Amino acid sequence: MSLNPTWQEIALRLILTLVAGVVIGMDRGVKGHAAGLRTTILVGLAASVAMIQANLLLSVLGKSSASFAVMDVMRLPLGILTGVGFIGGGTILRRGNLVTGVTTAATLWAITVIGLCLGGGQLVLGAAATVIAFAVLWGLRWLDVYMPRERHAILIVEGENARTLPKLLGSMGYRTKWLGQGRHENGQQMKFEVFWKRAERDAEPLDLIERVGATCRIVSFELLAEPTGH
Repeated sequence: MSLNPTWQEIALRLILTLVAGVVIGMDRGVKGHAAGLRTTILVGLAASVAMIQANLLLSVLGKSSASFAVMDVMRLPLGILTGVGFIGGGTILRRGNLVTGVTTAATLWAITVIGLCLGGGQLVLGAAATVIAFAVLWGLRWLDVYMPRERHAILIVEGENARTLPKLLGSMGYRTKWLGQGRHENGQQMKFEVFWKRAERDAEPLDLIERVGATCRIVSFELLAEPTGH
């Protein structure tokens, strides 16, 4: 950190922070998240300005750079990151078994650290972090699409052949977990949790629905983000 930053240096730090905010925030903005482009820019800008302000308030009269060797420089960044934690926590939502906003919260945390680096004068480190964050958010997006993931669904069926479903689905590559059964006005219902692995780009399990529908009546089929009991 420069002990006597000029206005040209300060302007460069702010401009680089804005560029980093735009680059990182585009991913959230394009996907329509609440913490989008403007939020990302403002969070990074606030972190950068805070570091610049700390830099300007340092008393350097009659002191050399060695005089600051014992200064606890982590107090300000840690305080800022704690505050950003509240913002990030507000972007994470849980609706039943569905959890959203984790990547957005991580993005806000990343842009905060980048803003601290750029505001503190570590321009190369901040620029490198911006490039890496951009590569993770945009460049690795294809990996999420092709990566096989464990999928889960709650299946409720009724009919005399309902007990044969575990064997039937097992032959199709699905795993089942029996969750219970009960009487209904239309007959006996059985409840299963179904597991399978499939990439996001692949179609939904229509083969499962067609085969089960041909065997017994499907009462409901609900996709889950997490397995029950987790």
